[in-house]
Parts: sequence; structure tokens; C-alpha cells
Amino acid sequence: MYLHRDLRMVAVAAAFWVFGMSQPGISQSSNPAASAQLSDTPVASPSTEQIRITGIERDNMRMFGSSPDNPGPLATGLSPALTTKAVDTAMRKVADWEFATLGPYFTKIDPSPNRLWDGRIWTWSALYAGYMAAADTLPEPKYRRAMEDVGRAFNWGLRNPAHPNGDDMSIAQMYLELYLKDRRPEQISPIRTALDHILSDPRVELDTPGKRIEWWWCDALFMAPPTWVRMYAATGDRKYVRYLDSEWAKTYQLLWDKEAHLYWRDGSYIGKTEKNGQKLFWSRGNGWVMGGLARTLQYLPSDDPQRAFYETQLREMSAALARIQGADGLWRSGLLDPDDYREPEISGSALITFGMAWGINNGVLDEKTYRPVVENAWAGMLNHIYADGRLGDIQQTGAAPSTFKQSASYNYGVGGFLLAGSEMHKLASRKPAKRAAASPAKAQRTLPPG
Repeated sequence: MYLHRDLRMVAVAAAFWVFGMSQPGISQSSNPAASAQLSDTPVASPSTEQIRITGIERDNMRMFGSSPDNPGPLATGLSPALTTKAVDTAMRKVADWEFATLGPYFTKIDPSPNRLWDGRIWTWSALYAGYMAAADTLPEPKYRRAMEDVGRAFNWGLRNPAHPNGDDMSIAQMYLELYLKDRRPEQISPIRTALDHILSDPRVELDTPGKRIEWWWCDALFMAPPTWVRMYAATGDRKYVRYLDSEWAKTYQLLWDKEAHLYWRDGSYIGKTEKNGQKLFWSRGNGWVMGGLARTLQYLPSDDPQRAFYETQLREMSAALARIQGADGLWRSGLLDPDDYREPEISGSALITFGMAWGINNGVLDEKTYRPVVENAWAGMLNHIYADGRLGDIQQTGAAPSTFKQSASYNYGVGGFLLAGSEMHKLASRKPAKRAAASPAKAQRTLPPG
């Protein structure tokens, strides 16, 4: 059995090595850190069934999650009612299953050359963000203790400390949140050194030949800016916010579609279309941006000159996304071609819900307009929780819309769900704003123009 598993691991690793070497426009580096960044930050790829299958196999072997053929029955007894008790019950069911299933891998680093396991990878960072939110919301001390264990196990360090890209610095969001509670210098010393090193490096501007801007893919807006703004919160030094504002502006100029009010995943997708002729926008990619906006605004100073820009972005994206919400309350992997992606995708839906709910709770979004949107989304996600707590219908890692197995559950999607749940808990604690009775469809039609 072990030989068979090892052979499969070698085959999958070899397939991804060939795939990585074949990417157009990506220079191969002899720097191991650079190579790791290329392999773990998904880039545009041919949309083939073999690539999809290989991606699923690799994610499962890396312990991001699993996609069994028989996941068992769906959960019963979860209430869609927006009460703190009902929200907390669903959160705890999913969080505890994930904790029992993948908790042993939080602090693991695979010693083999393939390094299939590494608890510092961005997929884990998104999960850790969810556990930090859940620890406060439920409240549940064991989640916080687990995050402290992760920090200590990795000496509060990063995979690539020299010049970490967005993905590699994302784990520091959890470190910084712990520091803001504990104020222990060792919790932020490595990430502060890394960010200061980045500040001392030359900046890459848009259209620089042969070079990418720092946050060249939209997912990075969840991974990096919340790290920089938390460093500002920890130190009071505005240089971290000035950098954030400058680099986000470049990503906006490169990837923002002014007509759709959505982000292209990266420059290689600009202008690409779905089978129905509509622009190709990825739900999880735009979910990352929605989550990144919320998690950046959380700590951004009220007098930051770019704050109004981020709030406008959240409003514009929320309006665009609410208009294309599915009848089941969720969003498809390909946002503008729901007929070609019939199964709802939970990681993108969770992050979108989180961003909108945060916006309502913090006065950025109109509650009368958006409360029914997030209520329907939360209720829809509950229909994808299994009896044991598995959260299904999460697309494997990638860079574009894709199909996936209904049973697929991956750590970053669970993180998004816990973030959404934490904001839904806060929303449930609020007295609903008065509004005329309306169906979900009518509520969506009355959204402000995007």
C-alpha cells in the first residue's frame, strides 16, 4: 500500500513539475525559494481534464483536504435562521471536523524534497484566519491555543523570509493578530524584518519589461494587504500603509474591469470569455478580493487617504455580485456563466458572504439591501455541510473556474466559511433594519446600479 501511494505521489509531483516548466511567460529560476513561489501560486493553465484531476490528486496528497467518492449523508438539523445559536452551531460543526481531520498537519513540514506538507502555505493561512475569527466568536479557546502552537512550531517565521510574495506572508496575519492580543515581540519580529526588507527593495512599476508587479494576481489582495495593515496596527508606523496603498493601486489598474466591477484573476485572463461569450471572472478570485477588502479595512486608519477607495470597491463589487447570486443563494465558479458551472462553489461564496456581511456590520453596505443577500448565501452554504461536519463543494486550488467533486473539502474554503460565520454571528446580534417584505429576487433587482 505504501509503495503504491509513494508511486502516485511521485507521478503527481512529476506531472506538476512538467506543467510548471511549460507555463508561458514564466522564467524558471535556480533559486529554490523562487521555484516554490511559482509552484504554490497558481498561474494560468490549460483547462484540461487531466490538469483538473492532477490538481485534485496533488491537493489531497498535500493534506489541504480530501474529496472521497462516498462522503456520507448531508447534515440534518442545521437551522438557516439568523440567530447566534444557529450560526454558532454550524460554525462549530464544520470547525471541529476540520480540526480533528487536519489539525495534526497544522505544524507539519514534509522533510522530503517534494515537500508535500507545509503548514505555512497560503491554503493554511486562510484556514488560520478563520480559526482566529471563530476563536473569538464562539468563543473556543482550543482554536486560539492551536494557532499559538502553529506560531511557536514555525518560530513565527515564513516559508520564504527574504522577500516573501503575498502567499508566503499570509500566515503572518495570524501571527500579528496574536501579537495584538499578547504583545510578545517574537510573534512579529520575523515578519517585520521581511516587510522592512521589501520596503528597502526597488519597486516594480506597471509595464516594467520582464517583471511583474508585487501583487500581480487578484488572490494576493487577500494574502498581502491584510498583513501590511496589521503590521501598521502593531507598530503605528504608517510606512506599511503607504506601501499597501501604493501596491493595491497597481493591482487595481492592472486587473479591475470598470464595466463588470470585478477583478480579472491575473493579466493572462484579461479579455478571456466563457462558453456563453461573457467575460471570464472567477468566483474565488473575486471572493479573495472581497475578503481582502474587509480584512484590510478592519485595521486601516480612518484618515487614510485611500480608505474611501476601498469602501467604494466593496460597494461596487457587492452590487455586481449580488445581481448574479444564484437562486440557491450561492455563486458559481465561473461567475458569469452559471449554466456551464451548475454546482455552486463554496470557497468563493463564503468569501463573498464574509465581505458583504463585514460591510453591513461596519456601515459600508446598506443593511436593507444586502442583509437578504447574505442571509440567502449563509442558508445556501448550510446545504453543503455533511453529517460529520465536512464542508463540501470547494474547488481545488487553481487559477480559474473549474469543475470539482461535490465532496471536495479544502482548508482555505473552511477558513472562508468560518470568517463568514463570524460576521453572520455579529449580524444576528444586530436588530434588523426595517425593510419592506421582498423576495430574494426582488431584493436583488433593487440593488443600486454597478
